[in-house]
Amino acid sequence: MEELVAEADLDWLHVCTPVQTHLEVAKTAIEAGIPIQIEKPVTETYEEFEELASFADRHGVTVSVKHNHNFDPAMRAAMAKVDAGELGRVKGVDVIYTGSSLADDPNRGEWNLDLSGGEFEEGIPHPIYITLRAGGYPRDESEVQALTGMFGTYDREFDYDAAQLSYVSEDGVLCTTKMLGGTIPNRVVLIHGEDTSLTVDLVSQTIEEHDRDYKASAAARALNNVDRAGDRLLGTVRNARSVIRRARDDSWDVARQLNAHYYQNDAESKALSGEGEMPVPLEEARWTILLMEEIRNAAGRGEATEPDAHPAEPAVARDGE
Repeated sequence: MEELVAEADLDWLHVCTPVQTHLEVAKTAIEAGIPIQIEKPVTETYEEFEELASFADRHGVTVSVKHNHNFDPAMRAAMAKVDAGELGRVKGVDVIYTGSSLADDPNRGEWNLDLSGGEFEEGIPHPIYITLRAGGYPRDESEVQALTGMFGTYDREFDYDAAQLSYVSEDGVLCTTKMLGGTIPNRVVLIHGEDTSLTVDLVSQTIEEHDRDYKASAAARALNNVDRAGDRLLGTVRNARSVIRRARDDSWDVARQLNAHYYQNDAESKALSGEGEMPVPLEEARWTILLMEEIRNAAGRGEATEPDAHPAEPAVARDGE
C-alpha cells in the first residue's frame, strides 16, 4: 500500500479490502493526502471509526463510504417526494431486508467468517443506511433498541443471523429495520406520511403510492387495489424503457441513472471537484457502524433467540445500560 500511494499519482482511492484492514489502508492513503471512498461497513468497530474520522480531520482529507442502495432509482425517486413535501409529515419508516446471506456463506471470502455475524453481518449495513437516509438519524443513542436471533446451525461460532433495530429520529420519525438471512429476498422500504405513504420495492425498483382511505367504502377498497396494481405496472414499464434506452445509448449520463454505484461515484467525483456536497455524509457512516455495534451488543448480552425457544426477555442493547 505504501508503494502504491508513493509511486502512483492518485486523485482518489476506493478501498475494497477486507473490513479488518480498512483503518490501516485508509490511514495510509489519508496520510498521503488522497481522498478515499471505503466499502461498507466503513470500519470493523465504532472505535476504529472514531480513529479514522479524527485522523482524516487532522489531515484535511475527504472520506466517504459506499452506500450505493441509497442511490437506487426507486430510492432517489421516493426521497425526492419526501423532500418535496408530497407525503406531508413523515411519521414512520420501516425497512424490511430479508433474504440476506447466511452467516457461513463465504461469498466475499473467509475474512467475513471472522465477523460476529459472519457473512450476514457484512450485508446489514445496506438496510441500516437506507433506514438512516429515509427516516433520519436517531435522536438519542441511548434510545436505540436492537434484537437479534439465531436461526441457523453452523460449524463455526457466530452470534446472530437475524436482527432488528428500532429508534425515534431527530424529527420524531419512528424507524424500524428488520434483517433476516436465509429467506426468500424481500426488500421493501415503507415510508408513512400523514397525507401519502409509499411502498418502495428495492427488488423491482417500483414505488406504490397510498393516498386513498380504503376503509371509506367497498368501492374505495377496490380502487385502492387498482391504484397499487397501476403503480406497480407503470413502474415496471418505466424500468423496461430505461433498460431499452441503456441498450441503445451507452453514454455515462444514461448509465449512471440505472446503476447506483455509478450514480454515487459520479456525485462524489463532482463533489471532490468542488461541485456540490458529498452524497454520503460521514455522519451517515458513523451512525451505520454505531447501530451495527448495538446489534453485536444485543447478540452478546445473552443467548440469541432460537426458533423454538421462548426466552423471558429478548436480547436488547441500550447504550449506557
